[in-house]
Amino acid sequence: MSDSSYRSLAKAISWRVTGTIDTFVISWIITGEIGLATGIAFTEIMTKVILYWVHERVWNKIDLGKEK
Repeated sequence: MSDSSYRSLAKAISWRVTGTIDTFVISWIITGEIGLATGIAFTEIMTKVILYWVHERVWNKIDLGKEK
């Protein structure tokens, strides 16, 4: 059994929300600038949602660890 493309996208988005909050906080602490931290966080959202979705779709084709 495999996840649908829609489920993979929903998982990618929910994980990125969590990861982006983390990136924003770390960026804000390091730079001390909320505007720069926000820019970094928003850039990260777009790139990592796409990368995670591709990663999920590739792993969906690999049988490693799947039960039949």
